[in-house]
Amino acid sequence: MPTAPRIVWYLTAHGYGHGVRSTAVMQALRRECPGVRLTVVSALPEDFLRDRLRGFPDGDLAFRRAAFDVGLVQLDSVRADIPATLGKVEALLARRPALVDEETAWLRASAPSAVVADIPAIPLAVAERAGLPRIAIGNFSWDWIYEPYTETDPRWQAAVDAFRTDYAAADVLLQYPLSPDMSATFPRRIGIPLPARPGRPRRAELAARTGADPARRWILLSFTTLDWTPDALARVAAIADTEFFTVRPLEWQGIPNIHAVDRGEFPFSDIVATVDAVLSKPGFGILADCAANGKPLIYADRENFAEYPVLERAIKTRFRHVHIPAADLYAGKLAHSLDALASAPPPPSRLPLGGDTAAAREILRRARG
Repeated sequence: MPTAPRIVWYLTAHGYGHGVRSTAVMQALRRECPGVRLTVVSALPEDFLRDRLRGFPDGDLAFRRAAFDVGLVQLDSVRADIPATLGKVEALLARRPALVDEETAWLRASAPSAVVADIPAIPLAVAERAGLPRIAIGNFSWDWIYEPYTETDPRWQAAVDAFRTDYAAADVLLQYPLSPDMSATFPRRIGIPLPARPGRPRRAELAARTGADPARRWILLSFTTLDWTPDALARVAAIADTEFFTVRPLEWQGIPNIHAVDRGEFPFSDIVATVDAVLSKPGFGILADCAANGKPLIYADRENFAEYPVLERAIKTRFRHVHIPAADLYAGKLAHSLDALASAPPPPSRLPLGGDTAAAREILRRARG
């Protein structure tokens, strides 16, 4: 019997959405090939990844803490700090030669069957140097995110060029929906559907756990951080017909209609399946979860991020939605947008699912040679 493949998966720590979609594909790898061995290389919290990868035998799953990209430095879940990001990117590129040498040696010693990247660029160049199959997976690349910043600061061009060169080492890009034209960076692409799967509605359980009234409107505040002042919180607390939910670590003590939930107790997809609607910034992960669970979305502006117009176009054509101005969001003025959702029309079409299985099969085909 042939040995099950071993895959090294490089995962950006830019946001939990990358971790959610990548771990969905990792679980599909195990379904498609029991015995597959995975090493996840990421700066995301290991407990978050372990929670998403329950069911893997200990000997088939390993973690290594390392980072090979910067993403965007966030002021909060909506706003990015572009100057701080540039500083971190320049520091990463200064270390690139040493990173490449060290990681090439590690990959050669580890001898995996294939390397996957969602979606740092440097590991793809390292895998090419080590002579390994290399697969990028995602809906954008960092050269594309950073390129608009060159218009106001030419120092960004070095980063754009460096990452674009490293991405060119990929054998193929497994390209999710909600993406721009990536042909200039990745000449070889395979389109795959969204990797999300529906959660399990658990309204009675969540009501019992939090004390929320199941007869009221339930809204998930899908943010990692949200800078609400006492005045903003008072406005939210005054929306008496609505129960709000957050996922820890985001929480506010003493607001009776805002309930913090532990991700380990209620998986995020179950929370999305349980609430009536989601309020969030546009991001691939939350759009995928809303699509999988058929949930409407109230979305806020996201500044200085090239992905925003792409995602907003999808929201307007594939989701029941309402836009909330960022000023209203930060002021806690949510009531008007929440009420507007009742008259928002249904979308003419929905995004297809099943990308976790489709991606797993493509990865295994290349890992098996």
